[in-house]
Amino acid sequence: MSQNPILKIENVGKVEGDKLWFHPFNLELNQNELVAIQCDHIVGKVLLHILIGKEEASGNISYFNQSHPSGWKHYGHRIGMVSHEEEVYERLTLYEYLKFYQKLYKEKADIHELLHMVNLSNKKSHRIKLLNSSERKRLSFAKAFVHKPDLVILEEPDQNIDLESKVILRELINEHTENGGAALVITSNMESAVILTNDVYRLNEEGVKKMELQDPWGSETARQLDSGAELESSVQVQMERIPAKVKEKIILFDPTEIDYVESVDGTVQLHVKGGTFPCTITLQQLNERLEPFGFFRCHRSYIVNLQKVREVMTWTRNSYSLILEDQHKSNIPLSKGKLQDLKDVLRM
Repeated sequence: MSQNPILKIENVGKVEGDKLWFHPFNLELNQNELVAIQCDHIVGKVLLHILIGKEEASGNISYFNQSHPSGWKHYGHRIGMVSHEEEVYERLTLYEYLKFYQKLYKEKADIHELLHMVNLSNKKSHRIKLLNSSERKRLSFAKAFVHKPDLVILEEPDQNIDLESKVILRELINEHTENGGAALVITSNMESAVILTNDVYRLNEEGVKKMELQDPWGSETARQLDSGAELESSVQVQMERIPAKVKEKIILFDPTEIDYVESVDGTVQLHVKGGTFPCTITLQQLNERLEPFGFFRCHRSYIVNLQKVREVMTWTRNSYSLILEDQHKSNIPLSKGKLQDLKDVLRM
């Protein structure tokens, strides 16, 4: 790690009354680094407000070795922002809007080049109110980079935008980090996070945890994980991670993170912290791998983490279900023939 990180988060946590937003966590962001934090969108908004000094939290945040929020006026000009609900001056043209921020930051950025980079050159004289949602988001990208910042912070940057805008976003961020900048993405979408970077952290009430990601074509180990094949003893520790595919990458989940596993029309899906992730391993293979971690095959199409079960419900004489203590209070079917097995496992 660099001795002079661009952003340093130390033991930052957030509690409001009886509401625990997240336990204290640490994170460091340096030059040439892109980090994504995946979390619930409301938690993401709270985190963003903490980062820019709108809300208080425990711990310490520093930018460029200057304590925040007291030092904000000294380094704010070195940070570019893209918020999910960007406020704009709709009566201005695109060129006037960027010119305003150029003067605000006293930076002689090439506005024509910026508009070209976000593919809005042909609309530079249009008023902002005439833009569609994707074009507005691309304009906010240009605004974030107008003063050539050292750090950009982006909240839900690719939510509800078209494919062209997503490609432009990736190109802007990649060029920024390759030239020595740093970027922090806060998103509720795991797929968005892993597409942008391999440095993905999940933030929830338990704190922050780095996700294990692999390129599925990058190693024999990853290919074996993807297919469910047995690994050599030298990498046997990998068997404690359950792979799920998101686009070109593989996420490796700790078994204890998984709430339940479901088979839908032949496709196996992992349910983790309110998210759903496809897995190429068969339900039977998963059952064998997860059983030592306290999982139970409660139905021909379901495997459940018994640590997450809160209630066993009886609906009729032959109908049962398990209510989980997860984000959605999931209702998982329990086969009649599995009821006694469950009682034996739980020593009921």
